Amino acid sequence: MQYVTVSAKIPRKLKKLLDKYRIKPGPIIRRALENEVKKKMLEQIENEVKEFTKKVSHISDEEIVRLIREDRERR
Repeated sequence: MQYVTVSAKIPRKLKKLLDKYRIKPGPIIRRALENEVKKKMLEQIENEVKEFTKKVSHISDEEIVRLIREDRERR
């Protein structure tokens, strides 16, 4: 896996506290960014599901059942 460097400016006081408590910011930042990306991905999927639901909402339950049965019979 290849890595890139991402930097952020933080208040000097926060940096001193990180040093005082020997907290390495790298893993914390990495985890926060991963969580934010997951959150955005879920939001995008939810929006896509809503759009899909709007597009297929006109199809009746009976029609869906019929299509599923037809598909199963073809297998």
